[in-house]
Amino acid sequence: QRVTGLPVIRNSRQILESIGLGSHLHPDFSNHGAYGIPINIVNSRTPRYRVAFQYRAESDPGPYPIPAKPKIERGSDRHLILVDSDTCRLYELYSAKRVGTKWTAGSGAIWNLASNALRPVGWTSADAAGLPILPGLVRYDEVARGAILHALRFTAPLTRRAFIYPARHQAGATNDPNAPPMGLRIRLKSSVSLAGFGPQARTILVALRDYGMILADNGSPLYVSGVPDPRWNDDQLHQLARLTAAD
Repeated sequence: QRVTGLPVIRNSRQILESIGLGSHLHPDFSNHGAYGIPINIVNSRTPRYRVAFQYRAESDPGPYPIPAKPKIERGSDRHLILVDSDTCRLYELYSAKRVGTKWTAGSGAIWNLASNALRPVGWTSADAAGLPILPGLVRYDEVARGAILHALRFTAPLTRRAFIYPARHQAGATNDPNAPPMGLRIRLKSSVSLAGFGPQARTILVALRDYGMILADNGSPLYVSGVPDPRWNDDQLHQLARLTAAD
């Protein structure tokens, strides 16, 4: 749903100050595989694995369809995103690692993409907020069509020990009411001019104005998650840094 008409929370500025008013919007994806969260398309013929979880009590047991050479997010989070095109199921793993012939992960979640059902209250997913990762990613095919019709995923360095809808889980370090809770949605002010932005950057900014972005994990301030793709124009993506949390 579009959120352009929703009222602003009373302590909006204080929350943005907690994130960092001078923090620049940053696309955490690029035209090569070093940045971003890739997506793997699998099917009924893909091998299934039982995954050993660190947070087993809040993880879906699976099995998980993992190809022989899956694309995994680089860096410490090592998110593994798997979409089964035969069953319309989304499988997501956090800190996924292959150990010999077996797989381990911090946590894992399985989603029915034909449903809006959320995790049980208090459960993590492959993300700290207990949300699915894939729906919040910036994807090239959407930008190429000229419109992103959903909220995006972003991170903040300090979060509250709390979560609000649609989040189901928190990983906070403070009880400060001016710190952002997981599930917080922020949006680009309608007064911000989009003149001078290239078409890829502009499409992303229109989505941030109309649908906003949802706080899903701890990380660098205002880092927007997306899928790496060789068709991205990095010069245009870097234009996003013209904007800060004050916008």
